[in-house]
Amino acid sequence: MNQTKTLSLIDDDEIFVFLTKKVIEQTKLIDQIKVFDNGLDALEFLKENKDHTELLPEIILLDLNMPIMNGWQFLEEYAHLHPYMGKKITIYVCSSSISTEDIKRAKAINEVTDYILKPIHKDILIELLKAI
Repeated sequence: MNQTKTLSLIDDDEIFVFLTKKVIEQTKLIDQIKVFDNGLDALEFLKENKDHTELLPEIILLDLNMPIMNGWQFLEEYAHLHPYMGKKITIYVCSSSISTEDIKRAKAINEVTDYILKPIHKDILIELLKAI
């Protein structure tokens, strides 16, 4: 399995971010974790670095409910940016919402690879990395 260099975690829940970072670090499969507490900051980072592929993540774990710009808004804007990205980025919606509407909506978006319920466990994360 190839080592993933960078994973971006876009989530405003400090406890979830802390625990997820610990799980990710335990896998020893990720070199760097970039954390954004809202979709706007993450989107701005992607826009600024779209031509610097070494700075872009291979994987994004995206929460849906955040301040400033939520996950749905991020995905809408990312769909416009996606064709100009110099690198393929795999996006997983990672949410505590068990709403079938949210799950269907997320899975219907081309840029979303899958919908994962929080909390994310080490075994699930390893499987995600193997799938890339």
